[in-house]
Amino acid sequence: MGKIKVTPCEIEGLLVIEPTVFGDARGYFMETYNYNDFKEAGIDLQFVQDNQSASKKGVLRGLHFQINYPQDKLVRVIRGEVFDVAVDLRRGSKTYGKWYGVTLSEENKKQFFIPKDFAHGFVVLSDYAEFAYKCTDFYHPNDEGGLIYNDPEIGIQWPIPDDMELIMADKDKHWGGLREFTKTYRL
Repeated sequence: MGKIKVTPCEIEGLLVIEPTVFGDARGYFMETYNYNDFKEAGIDLQFVQDNQSASKKGVLRGLHFQINYPQDKLVRVIRGEVFDVAVDLRRGSKTYGKWYGVTLSEENKKQFFIPKDFAHGFVVLSDYAEFAYKCTDFYHPNDEGGLIYNDPEIGIQWPIPDDMELIMADKDKHWGGLREFTKTYRL
């Protein structure tokens, strides 16, 4: 391997990936994805869609998941800084309802691998951020579900300063919590 460092998280399946960065006076070069390196690290998947979003400080996107067409995701920040979160929604998982968060930034160049059946979201901490992610299934707009970002049952510790105004899509303000999700999907 050698080109990437893969660190497992406390929740099985979640991985923080750090590419090798080659830098000199001109700048830097890194491989953000190499199938062979990822396969060797246990991520033997076919990504079918790349997405990119831009957001300003205080934007909170999520927590989202696909219901019938779940996606594995490989996410990273191209510009700025976000706090990225995954919540385990895997049926029968010993960490069901638990969350893990990691700061992703253009400086640390970390990536976050999120398997299927996790809810995912992030909040922008810098003035501006560009966020890129690879997915293993196509987005189906009528298949989207979500969890409210501040569900006390999940207890995500978002690093949101008191003076930061959150900016959210209307749908993200009205998702239910883990209890509603569990009842709806009979877990």
